[in-house]
Order: sequence, then C-alpha cells, then structure tokens
Amino acid sequence: MLLPPRGWGGGAAGRSPPALAALSQVLRLERSRRTGIVFPLEKLARSLAPGADTARFRLFQPGLAALQRAETLFRSGRDHAIDYVSSAVRTDHAPPPALPEVCFIGRSNVGKSSLIRALFSLSPEVEVRVSKTPGHTKKMNFFKVGKKFTLVDMPGYGYRAPQDFVEMVEAYLQERHNLKRTFLLVDGVVGLQKTDHIAVDMLEEFGIPYVMVLTKIDRASRGVLLKNVLAIQEFVNEKTQGCFPQLFLVSSLEFSGVHLLRCFVAHVTGNLPTVDAN
Repeated sequence: MLLPPRGWGGGAAGRSPPALAALSQVLRLERSRRTGIVFPLEKLARSLAPGADTARFRLFQPGLAALQRAETLFRSGRDHAIDYVSSAVRTDHAPPPALPEVCFIGRSNVGKSSLIRALFSLSPEVEVRVSKTPGHTKKMNFFKVGKKFTLVDMPGYGYRAPQDFVEMVEAYLQERHNLKRTFLLVDGVVGLQKTDHIAVDMLEEFGIPYVMVLTKIDRASRGVLLKNVLAIQEFVNEKTQGCFPQLFLVSSLEFSGVHLLRCFVAHVTGNLPTVDAN
C-alpha cells in the first residue's frame, strides 16, 4: 500500500516540473486520489460488479520502493544525462543499438508525444515537441536515458502519417534487436479503431512483445472508459499472443498512470529486474 525549441534538446532548464510529476507530491494526496493517480486501473475496477475477475488488472502492481527507484531513472543528473539523440527515417540512420530500447507507437493525435513529455517531466530540459496538429511526428525520434535505455517516439499512423510509414516501422520492428517492448497507445475515449487493429496485426506477425496503453483517460467518463477497458481486455485475452495481459491507463494532463508506466519501462528494460508487489 502506498504511503504518505531549438530542436529537440536544451532550452528549458529553467522550467519546473508539474506538481504531480514527482511521486513525493502524489504521496501527499488523500488515499483515494493517490490510488487514482498511481493505479488508475485499480480505481476503475471498483466500478465493476461484485465478484468480477480483476486479476488481470493487478498483474503489475509495484510497491513504493520500486516506484521510487524507477523515478530516479527519469530524473537527469550530472552522471545520468537524459538527451534527445537523433531522428531517423531509416534504421540504418538510427543510433547504434547499444542499449535496451522501448518504442511508443499509436494513431496520430493519440497523445503519444504528450505522454513521453510527461514521462520526462522530471527532467524539463528534455524537449519533446508536442503539436496541436495530428501527425506532427514524421521521423523516429531517439531519446537516451543515461546509460540505461533508449526511448523512441515513432511517427503516428492514420491521419497525415508519413508516406513511408509502413516501410519505416516494419524495418524498425524487424531489425532493432535491442527492442524490449513496444508501447501501443490507444485513445481511451474512442477505444480500439481499425488502424489500431492493423498495428496489432503487425506486432503479432513479427512476434514483437507489446503492451497497450490507454491515453486521455481524463477526457472519458467512467462509463465510457470502463466499457473500452473491458472490450480491449477481452480482445487482448482472446485475439493476441504477444500483448502483456494488463492494460495501462494514463492521463498526461493529470499524471494518472505515469508513475506506474515509468516503473514498467524500467522493469522491461532490465533496470528494475525485481519488482516488489504492492
């Protein structure tokens, strides 16, 4: 139980992290709100009928110590720089695959860059471009997190996707052997769309381990969110092989689920090999 730009880098050193970006701030909240921020899926599960099976809602539920250790990875320091490295449209232009890697992919306007900015919010000098125009990201953008792992912001698919999107992403998924997990972002307001199914089919075909992340949960009513979660959970259980059975719910605006997602990233990249249960 929890207790009480000039391009992609630089230029924001004076900016302070948002209030709930740090776990220490979340711990000051009253218990119910605290749970909703750190474990939004657990809070949503309380709306299910009595006796409903919620085992898949709690497969990854780390304790406070693990969450705190994960947070340190996302906080830059003198010996732990977090930097934008480069952008690439082809894998042979990508940085050497020397570190464990995770990539974030999803439909245009799903909130991908906003989520990555939230993950890196404890290091405000790291610039992540967020645009109001869907399809802003046209290249694979690589961020190096110290000597621990690399995070990749992939172009969005669907509306205004790059013409060579399929070729770019297929090559990346097949050739990037240091890729530890793909984070497939789905809009929590509208649920799985046809283009999302195409992305799932690609990941399943290539045997890429992935996890689904529902974004923008602050914009969805509890009923809509619960309906979408249950439908996606059923789809994952019955139609997928490579998807992690637990969904992750996030709000980049309210920081719901961001702390838990940091911990999962740390875990799958081998930087948090053992996670004590909450």
